Amino acid sequence: MLRGTMPDQHTPVLIVGGGVTGLSAALFLARHGVPCTLVERHPDVLPHPRARGLTPRTMEAYRQCGLEQALRAASYAGPDFAWRPVKADTLADDAYEVPEEPGEDDGSAASPTGFCPVDQDVVERIVRAKARKAGAVLRYGVELDSFEQDGGGVTAVLADRSSGAEQVLRADYLVAADGIHSGVRQRLGIATEGPGTLYDTLTALVDADLAPALRGRAVSMAYLQRPRPFTILMPHDTEGRKWVFGTGYDPAQESTTDYTDQRVAEMVREAAGLPGAQVALRPQIPGTDRTVLGFPIAAQIATEYRKGRVFLVGDAAHVWPPTGGLGANAGIQDAHNLAWKLAAVIAGEAGAALLDTYHDERRSVGTATMRQAMALFGSRMGPGADEAALDYAAVSLGYRYRSAAVVGAPADAAPVPPHLLEGAPGSRAPHVTAYRNGTVMSTLDLYGAGFVLLAGPQGAAWTKAAAGRGLAAHRFGADLSDASAEHGIGAEGALLVRPDGFVAWRSRAGSRDPAADLDRVLDQVLAR
Repeated sequence: MLRGTMPDQHTPVLIVGGGVTGLSAALFLARHGVPCTLVERHPDVLPHPRARGLTPRTMEAYRQCGLEQALRAASYAGPDFAWRPVKADTLADDAYEVPEEPGEDDGSAASPTGFCPVDQDVVERIVRAKARKAGAVLRYGVELDSFEQDGGGVTAVLADRSSGAEQVLRADYLVAADGIHSGVRQRLGIATEGPGTLYDTLTALVDADLAPALRGRAVSMAYLQRPRPFTILMPHDTEGRKWVFGTGYDPAQESTTDYTDQRVAEMVREAAGLPGAQVALRPQIPGTDRTVLGFPIAAQIATEYRKGRVFLVGDAAHVWPPTGGLGANAGIQDAHNLAWKLAAVIAGEAGAALLDTYHDERRSVGTATMRQAMALFGSRMGPGADEAALDYAAVSLGYRYRSAAVVGAPADAAPVPPHLLEGAPGSRAPHVTAYRNGTVMSTLDLYGAGFVLLAGPQGAAWTKAAAGRGLAAHRFGADLSDASAEHGIGAEGALLVRPDGFVAWRSRAGSRDPAADLDRVLDQVLAR
């Protein structure tokens, strides 16, 4: 415990950082019944859109929390939206170059919910409201000053940025969602691997009518060479009047304060190819008048996602170029993976070793995702990709886990297209449209609260054994229309699905003692 301090309060989980990953961690934990406290140094959500879409897998996680309709309603585009990146000298060029990449199937056909084009700041407000309603404590304008951990928990000193008042908070666990420069990661001495900083960029939120440069053409992201390489213009509305502008700069030679509103406005005009355009900049940080921000575009991944009672999620654990839109989605899925495991351990239903599987599962996914983002970066912004981009849906939806929380995971856990996921251990359980009590539903809607056992039409012994252990259980061909083939089980087989929707174990046949088999599987998966 910190010398000379006594905790003022206790929380099972302290979350540091109130971006989309931290807020999602608060929501997922609260949904599992875990009280948590989140602290965010800024006074409110940042207005910058940052990530501009949620993959089907991320939407599945939010669907479990009842947020799908709210996110769809807040979308900036309809169901016919397609991501259209282009390359040019300026936005007004007569012709655009389309990056040579594989067709970007996002996996929507393999999911009950497709890609959602929605800005990150909008997502954060929706998730924040839901997390608060679920019981999470969210404290803005408060930052982590210091912390120490011991065998029983983490003692954190929090500082109110307005008053300077300090509070000592005792937590069982700490979740660090404090970004690329994570102070928590640095204090823990966790190293990172990867190329590191690729370049530095400055960004501005711009009000300008650039529609004349588009001339009716649909553009989701423009990668431009004017006024300098690494320039982007990204629409922030559907009318071509609100934009995100970004361009490379050298922080060793200049500062963001060197970029006045007038200078940036002129750069926007040059990037757009519209010398007479009226351009205005908006503040990017609540409570300030800062219109220009700088940050690195980097590719790195932490060597450890867990150290003792502290966990890294989102940009604190991994960063890569935003090409492909995989960063925020990966962070949300980090939080989704970790939340049910923390809940099981805190409730005494699992052994502490279950928490080791967070690193084992999510770091391998992070490594594969970083390779994908780097390949897309090479084709869109760099001199050329070092390696070809993989099937997008495989990376975003078809990743597979190998850990002690999976029984019988395949030796090769490389991502595969989601239509090839047929209930194999370590993979996301397949989406199949089924009937339950006369209602049409997705089999994915069975998951989220706890473990679920699915059995074949002749697997009544499995469902009976599962019910005796307090598990939700369904039998294909009985209370659920038959989708046993799509899940890779025979008439007498069964599979066990974790709360995050991933298959923990599968048996293609019946059992002489299903109760004993289930006990064995649960003991391994839950590290009991």
